[in-house]
Amino acid sequence: MAKLKLGPLTEDKPVKVTVELSGQLHRDLTAYAELLARESGEPAVDPVRLIVPMLERFIATDRGFAKARRAGRAEEGCRVQ
Repeated sequence: MAKLKLGPLTEDKPVKVTVELSGQLHRDLTAYAELLARESGEPAVDPVRLIVPMLERFIATDRGFAKARRAGRAEEGCRVQ
């Protein structure tokens, strides 16, 4: 059994974003979604739904970002409207 970094996907109020993915990244997301479905026993999800939890996981585990955020530097000039 693979040790995946993503767990179950949760629902939250969405913010619409448009992004272009390389063909290889989309294939990787598709393969990941299939593996996640097999590992969790849940139905397969649209690979695009993996992007948000993957980014959240990346941000949550980035030590440099966490350190900057604690120091108050991450919020300076990074406001999203």
